[in-house]
Amino acid sequence: MAQSELDAEVAAPLSLIEPDPTETTPQDIRGYHRRTKHAPTRYALGPAFLDWTSQPCPFRRFEGARRIDLPLLDAEPTPTFPGPAPTPASLDCAALGLFFELAFGLSAWKSFEGSTWALRNNPSSGNLHPTEAYAVINGLDGLGATAGLYHYAPEAHALEERARYAATQILPPGGFLLALTSIPWREAWKYGERAYRYCQLDAGHAIGAAAQAAAALGWRARLLATPSDEEIARLVGLDRADSAHRREGEHPDLLIWIACDAGEAPESLDRIIAASREWHGSANRLSEDHDGWPVIDLALRQCVKGVTSKPAERPNHRIEAMFASPPIGNVVRRRRSAQRMDGVASLSREIFRDMLLATLPGAEPLVAASPWPPGIALLFFVHRVQGVEPGLYLLERDENLGRRLRTAMSGDATTAIDLGGVTLQRLHAGSVEKEATRFSCLQPIAGKGCFAVAMIAEFGRTLAAEGDFAYRRLHWEAGLIGQALYLWATAAGFDATGIGCFFDDEVHALLGLPRDQYDFQDIYHFTVGRAVEDPRLLTLPAYSDERQGKRL
Repeated sequence: MAQSELDAEVAAPLSLIEPDPTETTPQDIRGYHRRTKHAPTRYALGPAFLDWTSQPCPFRRFEGARRIDLPLLDAEPTPTFPGPAPTPASLDCAALGLFFELAFGLSAWKSFEGSTWALRNNPSSGNLHPTEAYAVINGLDGLGATAGLYHYAPEAHALEERARYAATQILPPGGFLLALTSIPWREAWKYGERAYRYCQLDAGHAIGAAAQAAAALGWRARLLATPSDEEIARLVGLDRADSAHRREGEHPDLLIWIACDAGEAPESLDRIIAASREWHGSANRLSEDHDGWPVIDLALRQCVKGVTSKPAERPNHRIEAMFASPPIGNVVRRRRSAQRMDGVASLSREIFRDMLLATLPGAEPLVAASPWPPGIALLFFVHRVQGVEPGLYLLERDENLGRRLRTAMSGDATTAIDLGGVTLQRLHAGSVEKEATRFSCLQPIAGKGCFAVAMIAEFGRTLAAEGDFAYRRLHWEAGLIGQALYLWATAAGFDATGIGCFFDDEVHALLGLPRDQYDFQDIYHFTVGRAVEDPRLLTLPAYSDERQGKRL
């Protein structure tokens, strides 16, 4: 999951969750963001208790749709992390099997005292998984004689044929379209009004998961910035009555072009959407009962994306790891969300440097998948990194963004720390373990790791330039950065977890940012260290012979 479970000392305060009494119904996404902030004296509105009888099913299925079991290549070798593979794989069912398994498949099952639950290769807040994946693929041997729209069913490692086109080829050759959607009810069931934030962070993690899976095959993942929500909804059938139960609405997030060779993405979706196709299947119901969260419905309406122009191209760059890299498949399948850190392990300066480089704009293969200019700076709480003094550091990620942030901050001049190819600005020297813990809703995991990070978005300027949709894409960028940290930490033999519970304005006060201004906002926390394993949990294979009988 992309956010750690709350520790015992914060569970009691969370039972007193209530909205800010001064907050009215949000009039725009800034109002939603303000209303859903956590603070030491109050938490964003959530359920008074968890109704386990209404817990949403984590797996979307389309009953009546043709199911195509995908080959499982979990025993096959993969290129060295982070890739890409030196030669692009041919687009066939075997390659699709590896792609979908590494991007969205199961990594393991966990069992404890009679309860069993799945873990996935794409992390999610609370392991609730609002994100669904669909693909439009030309006619392909073993898949379909004509082009089709498919839904990926991770527990079966299978594609469900949601729609069958009349034409054999509906896309340009050399690639396919990957659409990601969200079911907010899955998150709102547990997290209430703040759940909309988590859906967007999960989408960002999913972008990174897809980009890394593509690299394992020598493919490239590029998020398409121009399509509107309406176009994506029509493309994957979210506008149809059989797409979801009315209280479990599924909403369009984004569209990715997976280039399998030199194939270029379609310039427009018009012809694909208008093409003749026959629909199949009906979505399963996820819960027997539902609680309404009107503020999330407002946020969904406020952040609707129209057709937009394509951002300017920027150069990308590859990172060569300064440690012995394991195979991509091992890294992806071994990644877990740590629940506790040991407070002892230290990270080498070289590995820390690699991880910072992996978060920079244009870093292949993950961050490069996003086409938008960088909108996030990283505030590091460094605890145990060899050769780097404990303290508070700023990674600007973009010179202009960093200059504007430092102008907005109050405080003394910074000290530049060169790590070799990447520079940190030191804001404060000395232990910041208590601060990291306090700002992350009192969760010790933020202070017991090697470092923690708060992701500071250039909020006001980005929304003013791009509209309220930018709220979503800033969170996608944060999730994408988090996925890069997850995978690089795992590759280096460490552990990580995202932290969605944090005291927004307390972090702003630490930086000297005015409480009543929204030029910059904290939108995600993360931590890296050495996990303490829970020996009570039994780990079972992701796809046993009984669950998945189709291996190559």
